Amino acid sequence: MLFLVQSISPSPSFPTTRWRAWLDSPSRPKPRKFCVASNRSNDDYHATLKALNSRGRTPRKSLGQHYMLNSSINEQLANIAEVEDGDVILEIGPGTGSLTNVLINAGATVVAVEKDPHMAMHVRDRFGGMEQLMVLQEDFTKCHIRAHLSSLLESRKSAGKDSKYAKVVSNIPFNISTDVVKQLLPMGDIFSIVVLLLQDEAALRLVDASLGTSEYRPINIFVNFYSDPEYKFKVPRTNFFPQPNVDAAIVTFKLKQAAEYPQVSSTKSFFSMVNSAFNGKRKMLRRSLQHVCTPLEVEKALQNVGLPVTSRPGELTLDDFVRLHNLIAKV
Repeated sequence: MLFLVQSISPSPSFPTTRWRAWLDSPSRPKPRKFCVASNRSNDDYHATLKALNSRGRTPRKSLGQHYMLNSSINEQLANIAEVEDGDVILEIGPGTGSLTNVLINAGATVVAVEKDPHMAMHVRDRFGGMEQLMVLQEDFTKCHIRAHLSSLLESRKSAGKDSKYAKVVSNIPFNISTDVVKQLLPMGDIFSIVVLLLQDEAALRLVDASLGTSEYRPINIFVNFYSDPEYKFKVPRTNFFPQPNVDAAIVTFKLKQAAEYPQVSSTKSFFSMVNSAFNGKRKMLRRSLQHVCTPLEVEKALQNVGLPVTSRPGELTLDDFVRLHNLIAKV
């Protein structure tokens, strides 16, 4: 890790001529101006408590606040996203800034969205108004993040910096995970990849739910429509403060471009049909979709896509729903 040194004086035991020769050497590592002093012990349990106490704060259950105590997990999040010098990163819920620290030291420009005004101020103070950090004190679920990121990417493009797409790297509050996924995944024009630390059970439901199981839901259709998801690994609950009642997991979503989406006449109509189908999860589709078209038309469409007329929603893949929609939808 490199540190920015404001002024350097040679040691008495190190001759000035040799000192200057070292400074001028092309092989000497050059400090990047955006680096901040950091090491793994900076964000352990005691440092987290100190940061919270400095603001008179305790973790708030209503905000889903569980702070990461293991810097190596933060580093793995950054590595999985392949964060590198010049990247633009969206971080949701920076908390004490432990992950923010890793991202900035990797050379990224970070847009951090923090709902808690005290923690937003803490992150601003911790990094001293660095150009590589923008803190938005907002509720992410109500934040116009597309406008913020589009403006930033466009300004960087105008400045000759190659930042066509941003990335998302976040340890998000467990209680907003579904809302965050729904908001981010259709934004393949802005983000290339979304890397999230989620509740383990939620992560498995999003990525590994199987046909015909109780865990198979409309969100699975949504996730696969807009992305290629992958479950990476479990993160034990002992890595958080306060310790939650469940383990966490890291999940990646490689976002698709619009041209890669399944071909439907209307995404709004498509997801409306999917949601209607699952509202009567135990019902046959010819009944749960009868407000879209007649049961006889649903049966005929099912036969045309090679499915039994008695099919239920939990038995259809994404491709099945796409073909069914394109046969029965009246857009």
